[in-house]
Amino acid sequence: MFFSQRNSFMRQVGKIALPVALQCMLQASFSIVDQVMVGSLGSVSVAAVGIAGKLSTLYSVVIGAVVSVAGIIISQYLGAGDNEEADRGFSLHTLLSLGTGILFMILCLAFPVRLMGLYSADGNTVAVAAKYLRIIAFGFLPYALSMMISVRMRCMERASLPLACSVIASVLNTALNYLLIFGKLGFPVMGANGAAMATVISQLFNALLMVVAMKVIDGKRGISFCFMPRLTKMTCGSYLAIFLPVLVIEFMWSLSENVYASVYGHIGTPECAAMTLTYPVQGLTVGALSGIAQAAGILIGKELGKGETHAAYQKSKRLLLYGLIGSFVLAVLTVFAMGIYTDIYNVEDYVKATAQQILIAFAIVLPVKVLNMILGGGIVRSGGQTRTMMIIELLGTWGFGVPLALLGAFVWKLSIPMVYFILSMEECVRLLLTWIVFVRRNWMKKL
Repeated sequence: MFFSQRNSFMRQVGKIALPVALQCMLQASFSIVDQVMVGSLGSVSVAAVGIAGKLSTLYSVVIGAVVSVAGIIISQYLGAGDNEEADRGFSLHTLLSLGTGILFMILCLAFPVRLMGLYSADGNTVAVAAKYLRIIAFGFLPYALSMMISVRMRCMERASLPLACSVIASVLNTALNYLLIFGKLGFPVMGANGAAMATVISQLFNALLMVVAMKVIDGKRGISFCFMPRLTKMTCGSYLAIFLPVLVIEFMWSLSENVYASVYGHIGTPECAAMTLTYPVQGLTVGALSGIAQAAGILIGKELGKGETHAAYQKSKRLLLYGLIGSFVLAVLTVFAMGIYTDIYNVEDYVKATAQQILIAFAIVLPVKVLNMILGGGIVRSGGQTRTMMIIELLGTWGFGVPLALLGAFVWKLSIPMVYFILSMEECVRLLLTWIVFVRRNWMKKL
């Protein structure tokens, strides 16, 4: 009986975690191909795309906050058997995410040079990044829609559909990058702007595929979805008590990442380019285990929705063990493969060597990053106890990470790998505090 229950749980985890992990890994893999193409344009283009991408990341993290809360609400109501309220949660958060996309798009179109000037003092880099940002902003709305449909599908344990749509869109993005960056098959040579255009087109196509997939699945299951952007079983105060802390967490975390990007950019363009080269590897390794965090939020949320707190706690510990083992394996692989990875780029030897040093620092802190992602980003949030997580995140990031980054770069004059390593100590602070919350079990609440 025990082994039967364990195998059943592992199948549930795999049904959500594997498609999510594959989706993240494939996107990161295609990002590496994109980086190689952009890398052939030189360090300025690599750095420009990197800093413009940081602002896009700020947007995606805010959308991620909306999606995260949607996942909490949808999974708990599905666990309680209330499909109508789950659909109301999806409708409300879709409206919020699209409104956020419009706001960010307006800002990027109106002030691209000023925004990019916050990340670099190099005029050439800022100019290239501003043009890239103006184009990439048009992909914000379809990205928001795709993310919302994805979380709904995952809560319904149909995570393979977002994976399939993502694979198709990623292949399209890579093909368009080749055509538009280098001007192949009669297309104009657009350089970094071509990479931005390819991203926007693939985002639009992905959103279209996701809408069609959602319609097909609802039809097969006999579900008549109706857009109802209003929750009826939660008060406004109860909802805001969940939503606002998550929004603050994600926004302030992303803002800190943008502070870090600004620090890297002001250390120097070659150093900024080296850091940019590491982003696909970081995305690939963390993405490989992000599915466990997604599965944690959904499966633990459903257990709490049914009132099964003991089962939720035991399954949470199992998920953490899976993440810890996986992170150690990926950390070792990162160190062994980093030389092969950096050699595929057409950049200076100094940029390659610096990128390898950054990857070593990343591998050392990877297990802690993964445990934080699963514990704080999935398990504890699933009970709707987001205020405590907000305090922990703010203390770790702004109490430790940001001050250490500024001191390391501008006071102690450390190299960029050392700056990255010392600011990453914020992860240790967050993990310690979150673990204390976890073992006390106060986070296990039913909405």
